[in-house]
Amino acid sequence: MPPRLRSALSAVLVVLSCFLTPFGALAAWAAYGLTDSGRYVTAMAPLAADPAVRDVVADTVGAGIMRGIHVDGMRGTVGGMRGTMAPFVHDAVHSFTKTEAFRLAWDEGNRATHDAVLHALRDEERSGAVTVDLAPVAAQVKHQLAHEHVPLADRIPVQHTEVAVLAAGELGPLREEFHVLEVAGFWLPVTAAAFAVTGITVAVRRRRAITATALGTALGGALLGLALAIGRQLTVSDLPAEVSQAAGGAIYDALTSTLRTVAWLLLGLGLTVAATAWLTRYVRPAREFVRRRRAPADAAATDRAQQPTRAQA
Repeated sequence: MPPRLRSALSAVLVVLSCFLTPFGALAAWAAYGLTDSGRYVTAMAPLAADPAVRDVVADTVGAGIMRGIHVDGMRGTVGGMRGTMAPFVHDAVHSFTKTEAFRLAWDEGNRATHDAVLHALRDEERSGAVTVDLAPVAAQVKHQLAHEHVPLADRIPVQHTEVAVLAAGELGPLREEFHVLEVAGFWLPVTAAAFAVTGITVAVRRRRAITATALGTALGGALLGLALAIGRQLTVSDLPAEVSQAAGGAIYDALTSTLRTVAWLLLGLGLTVAATAWLTRYVRPAREFVRRRRAPADAAATDRAQQPTRAQA
């Protein structure tokens, strides 16, 4: 292959590899990071200690408990009792979010939600909404209220309340996107790596190809980090008014923590390899310079060694 054609082919392959690298990282994160229940629960576990998330949970669970309160069927008394019990319920739920039991319930709730959504995405025959039962959480809150001797806490009903986490109309399109991500999550990184190796192999100047690939990888990592920052801003700003933006931002950061780490790794690894390749270009000239400086001295020493000594003469 002519050198000019090899250089052109190498440049095209290197550009394609650098272009596919951030998309491959994103697809692999979505296909293998978010679909693993253990990794998902581990990523969401620190949110149990986040103040904004605890406030949202206390407000949501407390409002659900108050909606289910009935006191002996006396409608006139129910409104007053609700107003009286509301502060106690909210404080009790908020206090419950600081306990170890809440952290366990938080992990189990996230695991149940993740398993339900993942099962629905992989079940082609399912078409209904994806729901999760909050009865176990309500039962633990009721026990907490009774332990604190809150009036009428033992009459709080523990009903199997099905909370929809995924609407039926969103299941079909999301399932198609999920299948695309499963395929892209494997093939995009493999294709990017194959393009990079092939581009470096066919290059006429391989050190220059390695440097270009490394700099392109670092640029892809920087663009991925920038995209995550912009995506966070757009996600938080698009939340409904009744949803806490602080809690939404905390959840976004927890879910994308691995992807942010990958972006920093791509940036750091690319810059390190590029700097190493740039520095090695001076190693051979330095060796040649040292060899040339030593050559006259070695030649003189050889000539002196070949001359006969007085004793030999």
